[in-house]
Amino acid sequence: MPRRVFLIVLDSFGIGELPDAAKYNDEGSNTIKACWDTGKMHTPNMQKLGLFNIDGVSCGNKEENFKASIARLSERSAGKDTTTGHWEIAGIISEKPMPVYPEGFPKDLLDKYSKLTGRGILCNKPYSGTKVINDFGKQHLETGDLIVYTSADSVFQVAAHESIVPPEKLYEYCTIARNLLIGEHSVGRVIARPFDGEYPNFYRTENRRDFSLLPPEETMMDKLIKNGYETVCVGKISDIFAAQGVSKKVVSHSNKEGMEETIKIAKDMDFTGLCFVNLVDFDMKYGHRNDAVGYANALTEFDIQLGELMENLREDDILMLTADHGCDPVTPSTDHSREYVPLIIFGNNVQSGINLGTRPTFAEIASSICEMFNISDYSNKYSSFWKDIKKK
Repeated sequence: MPRRVFLIVLDSFGIGELPDAAKYNDEGSNTIKACWDTGKMHTPNMQKLGLFNIDGVSCGNKEENFKASIARLSERSAGKDTTTGHWEIAGIISEKPMPVYPEGFPKDLLDKYSKLTGRGILCNKPYSGTKVINDFGKQHLETGDLIVYTSADSVFQVAAHESIVPPEKLYEYCTIARNLLIGEHSVGRVIARPFDGEYPNFYRTENRRDFSLLPPEETMMDKLIKNGYETVCVGKISDIFAAQGVSKKVVSHSNKEGMEETIKIAKDMDFTGLCFVNLVDFDMKYGHRNDAVGYANALTEFDIQLGELMENLREDDILMLTADHGCDPVTPSTDHSREYVPLIIFGNNVQSGINLGTRPTFAEIASSICEMFNISDYSNKYSSFWKDIKKK
């Protein structure tokens, strides 16, 4: 049994379209290939672990003797958003998609929200997060009205300039929205999007915060805590799960900071259980902005820090790398894409050179982690791959 499992989600790092991608208008999406084709993606540590040996990965250089166990994971849930993907990783399949608003939110809903916040509403359309502050930021400064927008995902996003609405007040407004968005309007996330700067040079700050739905049932984190283990959550993991099943929250504002905190935990923190990490920059800064070069450079930077993390793993630690969906930066869309995700499992107690093929659900991560810690809660729901990869 491992003492510590480090599960790192490279947010949006898809590895090719799922069979039902056309249903989501995502035919041809392949985030990893889009990054590789820039010529800027240099990831020797992930290559050695077997990233390019995963089924269906048609770019990069395969390793004859890769150092980890690998798999390609299919998403079984209906959807392609962050909440759905992370919930599935943690053991919850979402059979029905969360509500989306391609025409904007209903007037009666926004009227209630405006009354509760005391502020008017701007935009109310699906919009790029960077473009929306350029198009509506000046009017927001003049009126104090909130910029409310959505995307192809199940999100209610509220942008405000920090000089007009300080982040803490914006978080209050988002809490109001979260409490309002129930029943048929139970969106996956309400997202606070603070920005700063002067027109026309507005920029989003690092004070983003997500307000998610409570998971509808217990996750692997709940199971771990109930059985006496710890769950240390880095980045936006705590927000995604509305703090449910989180024994310790570690704040980070970037990939670099998230990995620095994870390395620090590996070096200094004695615990038995799970360290669950989300690295949001891949998605937020590069995927959604169709910046393939930026995405590739971010993968290169992550790979360097991954090497440092691997050097600081202990004898009985296990490292797992995966993703929650795709966000191909070269397709016309700026939204998430319906893709397979990679899974890499590494550690002294894990066999190397094992290819588990294509698996039917992200939830096998939850079942396998629970089996690693001798918890059998998911044994009848999802298969575990732990018995296939652990050293005998």
